[in-house]
Amino acid sequence: MVEESIKEGFDVFVHDGDKAVGAVRRVSPHDFIVYVENAGDFVVPLSAVKEVQAEKVVLDCAKLELRLRRAIGHAHDGEDPNIP
Repeated sequence: MVEESIKEGFDVFVHDGDKAVGAVRRVSPHDFIVYVENAGDFVVPLSAVKEVQAEKVVLDCAKLELRLRRAIGHAHDGEDPNIP
């Protein structure tokens, strides 16, 4: 359910409450560009959005291309697990 418009700079999640997997870079009428850490930019169709609320975009992982799902799975690989 999209309750507010997606805007540049919004954080992107695959589950509400998890760590952000990326950030919105650009928005067009039918899709948007999300930057995923360690992987770069990806085009996401608006049909893959589950919810937009409080400057957070939550995606339906089942509606994402395989390459993007893999990138999301590795978005936090460069982080130190000992730092909260």
